[in-house]
Amino acid sequence: MRHSKKFAPLAVVSVLAMTLAACSGGGTSTSGGEAAGQNLDARGPITYVQGKDNSNVIRPLVDKWNAAHKDEQVTFKEQSDNADQQHDDLVQHFKAKTGDYDVASVDVIWTAEFAAQGWLQPLKDSTAIDTTGFLPATVATGTYKDVLYAVPQTSDGGILYYRKDLVPTPPKTWDEMMGMCSIAKAKGIDCYAGQFAQYEGLTVNVAEAINTAGGTVVDKSGKPTVDTPEAKAGLNNLVQAYKDGNIPKQAVTYQEEQGRQSFEAGKLMFLRNWPYVYNLAKTDGSSTVKDTFGIAPLPGKDGPGASSLGGHNLAINADSKYKATAKDFLTFMTNAETEKFYATQGSLAPVRSDLYQDAELVKQLPYLPVLLTSIKNAVPRPVTPFYPAVTQAIQQNSFAAINGSKTVDQAMKDMQAAMASASSQ
Repeated sequence: MRHSKKFAPLAVVSVLAMTLAACSGGGTSTSGGEAAGQNLDARGPITYVQGKDNSNVIRPLVDKWNAAHKDEQVTFKEQSDNADQQHDDLVQHFKAKTGDYDVASVDVIWTAEFAAQGWLQPLKDSTAIDTTGFLPATVATGTYKDVLYAVPQTSDGGILYYRKDLVPTPPKTWDEMMGMCSIAKAKGIDCYAGQFAQYEGLTVNVAEAINTAGGTVVDKSGKPTVDTPEAKAGLNNLVQAYKDGNIPKQAVTYQEEQGRQSFEAGKLMFLRNWPYVYNLAKTDGSSTVKDTFGIAPLPGKDGPGASSLGGHNLAINADSKYKATAKDFLTFMTNAETEKFYATQGSLAPVRSDLYQDAELVKQLPYLPVLLTSIKNAVPRPVTPFYPAVTQAIQQNSFAAINGSKTVDQAMKDMQAAMASASSQ
């Protein structure tokens, strides 16, 4: 999702189907505490907070709500486009228990942390939200210990952008894509890039590599499982591609935008990125690939790869003074009309499954069928209250392996130990 892409934690998905939900930690609450039972029927003005509204999606929606709710006006509080700063801002306000942030856009990787602290209103009983028709994977991202705490707003899955003028048929497997890099080299351009700087996007890309190779990051009981042959094979695919030059040297500095800019400038043949790139690559005045790029599922081992599941959900602050209004606002911000607006206005992935079969919408946004394949094959990142420490372990050790300062074996041993330590605190 566009306002989450400058992860310096996440977002970027999103985006592993492996849960660390068992790691709830001592002294945490999953009920919202006493505050969860208060102000359930109260109505009044509320504040909605989310990251930077780059595509001007939120303001028109807030204006539409306000025009119809004179006594329940919504004030939009826009954060920065840096996800670490978004996260820390929410934590600061939730801890203060003032309720001044009534509704918050919550990255899918923050749900467990915030719910475990009792900061989010459980969406059940009088505050229950109907999620019928939502993609099951998106509902799971807002659920902690079998309770819904955040309603899916937008989803995200990684897709492959490729130069169809150079590669008429996109690669279906990682090995096939690597074999095509000779075409890029012959043209004097780079072959493949994703998000390989040391930030959340690296966790996303490494998780995808591990899952695609048949490994996992944690098992069903929540224990780290990266020190395995399959997980090592996944990371080694990235390490070897970087060593061979198929991933260019400068790609270890790439977040989402650097890769997009290189691809639009015609300097890159393959790019792993999010759906937001599609509209920009088609419409940016500086884009040299408007009519020469295609889209495909991420290449896997024997077919589509396993994208990390990204996206954002909407949650009610357990200390909100006007929860009835907040609940209605959540419903408004996730209804079918609004979801369609997210897609057409901001290239944001809908969470309602029927929109992926909407002929008019697919005509306008041809990437939707590819994106649905990505989301259906996506694997959530670990659901854990200790996610910041877990992702740091993944980032630090995988970056060291890619740049050659650690072997893959050592990186995975160190990653396993650090993850185990983080989840046992």
